[in-house]
This record gives sequence, C-alpha cells and structure tokens, in this order.
Amino acid sequence: MELVIVTGVSGGGRSTVARALENVGYYVVDNLPQALMVTMAELAYRSGGATRRTAMVLDVRSRAFSTDLAGAVRALRERGFRPHVVFVDADDEVLIRRFESVRRSHPLQGDGRLADGIAAERALLAGARAESDVLIDTSQLNVNQLRARVEELFGTPDVRTLRITVLSFGFKYGLPPDADFVVDARFLPNPFWVPELRDHTGLQPDVSAYVLGQPGAQTFVSGYADLIEASAGGFEREGKRYLTVAVGCTGGKHRSVAIGEALAGRLRDAGLAAHAQHRDLGRE
Repeated sequence: MELVIVTGVSGGGRSTVARALENVGYYVVDNLPQALMVTMAELAYRSGGATRRTAMVLDVRSRAFSTDLAGAVRALRERGFRPHVVFVDADDEVLIRRFESVRRSHPLQGDGRLADGIAAERALLAGARAESDVLIDTSQLNVNQLRARVEELFGTPDVRTLRITVLSFGFKYGLPPDADFVVDARFLPNPFWVPELRDHTGLQPDVSAYVLGQPGAQTFVSGYADLIEASAGGFEREGKRYLTVAVGCTGGKHRSVAIGEALAGRLRDAGLAAHAQHRDLGRE
C-alpha cells in the first residue's frame, strides 16, 4: 500500500498538494485526526482498489491535532505500513502576504498579530517538520509549479501524461461542449454525394481513402497534428490532463470520422496518448 501523510503550515499549500495527489490517483482524506490514522490506513488497505494509494492530510486547526506525529507514524510502521511524510512550508513573509491577500486571519492568531499565529503554529509543528521524509518549500512556487512537483514525486508516468481525445461530430447536431479545439472538415467533398460511399462510414477504407485523397486533406491533418504536438507540453505544464480535439463535418459520418482517425494516428506516431471517438456515428 502507498500511504502519504501531508501536513505543514497554514497557507503553505496543503490543499494544492492534496488536489495534486488526487490527480495522480490517491484517495485523499482531509483533516484527519491523528488518533484515526492507523484505523484509516487499515480500512483503506482492506478496501483495496483505489484506496491502496491513500493520502492523509493533517491540519493543525483540528481539535484532535497532536504534536506527536512521530509517534503516530511509528504506530503505522508497527502495523506494517511504510508512510511517506510530506511537510509543506514557506517563509514567514510569504505566508503573511498570502493571508493578507485573502483577508483571512491565521487559525492560531487569536487576538494577536498574524505573525504570532504563524510562530505558534511553527512551534506546534516543529517535530513534524523534523520527522518529514519530503520537505516542500513553496515560497517561490506558484500553484502549477507546486502541483507539478507533487506529481513528479508521487505520480506515475501514465497519470502525468496528457490524454488527447479526437472526437468526430456532426455540426447539425451541435458543437461538443467540452471541445478545446474545433476543427472543420467541411471544406472537403462530401462522400454522401457519392452513391457507392453514401451508406459507408469514415471507418471503412473506401471512404477513408476518398476523404484523405482529396487535395489539402493530408496537409490539413499534418498541420493540426503539428499544432497539437507543439502545444501539448504547455498544456501538461499548466496541469491539463485531458484535451479534446473536435473534428466536425455535416453529419459526423464520413469526413470527420476519417479525418479524426487519421489525426489520432498522427498524434500517436508523435508519441502522444491519443485516441479517436465518434459522437454521432450511426445517429443518422
């Protein structure tokens, strides 16, 4: 079982770390009392499946928070677990700016100053920081950089990869609402008007050869493949995990299907995780 314990200073980025762990397949339990860590780990282990990768986020604001994180981790190890402890930290000046930007008081501030709350929390968490396996200082990291750091540490290559769906559709049925790119294949002659092709689809070799053999068709596919390939790295760095490229023709049966299959194939040849889907095929 893969078990991660996340703690750290308020304003340091625990929530971002938790979301990043969810992105790479962890079952995340937020604000868990330390007294329930062993119970939660055993339940997750027995449940199997997705919970075999579990992250527990400990918050100093919890009434059940204990400064004895080392003892809690030791109890987990005695039960056979091997937890990774992640501590999220940032410089005091950075924390103050973050709290002031959202106009929120520190959870341990009370009637004192913001700096007093930060100092009190640091004292409570000193032992946890010393016992951590991974210390992430977020002082100079933005949200995307922090997410990328967590995914680098705990993600597997397949979950960090941008997944591209090339979706064929018919304009007469409306645009796909989740499309990131919309590609219009209606500039190509319509096989619908070729009697021997009318009842076939773009998945069949005769229609595909007809569509891709038209002037400009191959250049069209290559141009969009180059565009998507060039932007894929940027999308990944910005945290996007799924990209939908919608290829449309009139009815979503001939041209868009053939072009969609060709485009998905070209993207796979470029080393991208791409597959084709056909929304309106068989709808007519």
